[in-house]
Amino acid sequence: MYKESTSPNEEGDATALLDPPSRPKAHKVVAPPPPAFAPAATHLAHDDDDELPQLVGKNLKKLRKQHRFSLDRLAQRSGVSRAMLGQIELGRSVPTIRLLWRIAQAFKVPVSAFLDDGENASTVVLTRQESRVLASHDGQVTSRALFPFHGSRQVEFYEMRFAPGILERSDPHPPATTENLVVASGELELQVDTHSYRLGTGDAIHFDADVAHSYRNPGDVDAQAFVVISYPDEAEYR
Repeated sequence: MYKESTSPNEEGDATALLDPPSRPKAHKVVAPPPPAFAPAATHLAHDDDDELPQLVGKNLKKLRKQHRFSLDRLAQRSGVSRAMLGQIELGRSVPTIRLLWRIAQAFKVPVSAFLDDGENASTVVLTRQESRVLASHDGQVTSRALFPFHGSRQVEFYEMRFAPGILERSDPHPPATTENLVVASGELELQVDTHSYRLGTGDAIHFDADVAHSYRNPGDVDAQAFVVISYPDEAEYR
């Protein structure tokens, strides 16, 4: 029986912040459709000195002003409530990657636009100790960005971990977006639209991510995967 990443309410996907802790052929498997995902929000304490919620909030406000969107209009376009958007903009809660995708699609920008820290360097070292991890409310799925948080980009790189038996759903990304995933340890089952694929350690898959897709860990140990998300050219967002 698969468990789905859980949350206390249906307001919107949000997270707790965690401190950093050959190409074989994929085999099709038959899998029943999973239950609907129930997103949630976690509000950060005011004394939390982590920079990530403040950075996301600052960039959300900047994008909203650039596009001349009111909170109500952004809520309509993204499907995220006005109250949740306000909490994110104030730096009181930090959304999951999945929720950021929804907001990013409303602005027609990549997710990395929310992580831009305004700095620029030709070489950037991202140490594990300095990294920040986005997690589902129950901590069963984590995602660590492996790219610098500055500048516009069409490619994003993530390390993802899935607890045993967990299911994580993803909404369709913008048209022409693709994902390239390799399983570093454990095993995963991916459902892409109506097709299912089972991957073991070392297996990789490349697929069009502009359709609904999901990730399952069918094993009894954590699964680790590295994911490259490639967005269309910026002009194609317009």
